[in-house]
Amino acid sequence: MNTYKYLGLFLLSLSIVSCDVNNELDAIPAEVEAVVALDTNGLDLSKYISIGASFTAGYTDGAMFIAAQENSFPNILASKFGTEFNQPLMADNIGGLVYGGTAVQPPRFYFNGAGPARLDALPTTELTTVLAGPFNNFGAPGAKSFHLGVAGYGQLNPYFGRMASSPGASVMGDALAQSPTFFTLSEIGGNDVLGYALSGGSGVDQTGNYNPATYGGSDITDPNVFASVFSGMVTALTANGAKGVVANVPYITDLANFTTVPYNPVPLDAATAGAVNGAYAPYNGGIQQAFGFLVAYTPMTQEMADAEIAKRTINFSEGQNAVVIVDEDLTDLEALNPAFAGLKQYRHATSDDLLLLASSTVIGTTVGGNPQLINGVTVPLADNWVLTPQEQASIMMATDAYNTTIAAVASSNPNVALVDFKGVLTEASTGIMFDNYTMNTSLVTGGLVSLDGVHLTARGYALMANKMLAAIDAEFGSNFTLATDGLAKAGDYPTNYSPALR
Repeated sequence: MNTYKYLGLFLLSLSIVSCDVNNELDAIPAEVEAVVALDTNGLDLSKYISIGASFTAGYTDGAMFIAAQENSFPNILASKFGTEFNQPLMADNIGGLVYGGTAVQPPRFYFNGAGPARLDALPTTELTTVLAGPFNNFGAPGAKSFHLGVAGYGQLNPYFGRMASSPGASVMGDALAQSPTFFTLSEIGGNDVLGYALSGGSGVDQTGNYNPATYGGSDITDPNVFASVFSGMVTALTANGAKGVVANVPYITDLANFTTVPYNPVPLDAATAGAVNGAYAPYNGGIQQAFGFLVAYTPMTQEMADAEIAKRTINFSEGQNAVVIVDEDLTDLEALNPAFAGLKQYRHATSDDLLLLASSTVIGTTVGGNPQLINGVTVPLADNWVLTPQEQASIMMATDAYNTTIAAVASSNPNVALVDFKGVLTEASTGIMFDNYTMNTSLVTGGLVSLDGVHLTARGYALMANKMLAAIDAEFGSNFTLATDGLAKAGDYPTNYSPALR
């Protein structure tokens, strides 16, 4: 009995004691992230200027507008540098230009739920209005390398005309007049091949022609011309000790403008395919006869003839079909013999061809409302809608030559850091990480490339800025990549702008 008595007293004492105990655990303090101060290692960033073309300007979604300019990579860099940065801002967030109230450049694209569409709005940025400088951002959309030193370029390029210090000014002249202590020289060489690419290779590869005054707007710049211009710019910019970053040129054919439209977007039923094949039967028969003649009476071998006959034979079937295109690299039969008149340079596109984004608005439409004349089917797509493998090779050869120059100039000048945007875009083709986001080059959904299929989104420009900051760290010993808030954060920058933004 006494045992139970004492056990009960013991349990009672425990209950009394437990009432006096605080059973709530102390909160574990959040781990405080150490603040890492920015160390520029003596870099003088007090006067930063950027020189380039549309990417430098912040061009996005097929236009220039205020929000895009504010999210341009140079403006992001300047915010990390902690320096003043003046830009020639547009008058609105609509994009485009007007001349006397008439739109001469269209508004920006927005995503309408199905794809890119132009804003239904009238731009308010007047082409002839010249802004008061001085400016830090000398991005001139459309500028090729050799344009940047042209006196009076503002009379040819309205974007530069809005910020030119005088009617006779050049981009480089105005930039150097700011006595920069730091600079970025980016996408120089991009437009030297982009015009050719966006014309579907309709321009001329001017390799071997050293006189750019004779070039057309869609021509490829000779690599020697580029080398002279680029090395001259870097020499001038670093002459007084300024430091800077130069960027190489990506393969622009990796961009969404050239990878979105498939080569085989034509769905046909069996009856329609049979009808179309009937229309092409005379053409196919003529090709057979023409190459039979060439084998018999010219040095052409049967093997060569068979290969081109196979390439040029037009044959549709039930299901998805490749479009028919004009390929100027095929044998020009009409030029060889008047008897071959009507045997045009037609063939089906293959997976090696790149159809321009704008071709999506043409394929499947009728000519003059005639239901028998269907673009891409009974009417072959013209050369300006397609980049053939030969045309792609011309772009890549020029790009490689430009990049050889850029790398050599950077390696020979201790005041210059090099950023590898060619490698960045190649990686982004399959997916590149930016903070918690995986971005790629797909149109609309990829997050990197804007709705025009060429230029970047704001988040893409932020990634571009971070790559430059990393190159600055590697070359000049700064610590932007380690410092607290030293880099741009992906979540702070959008991938699409609302159509309500005006």
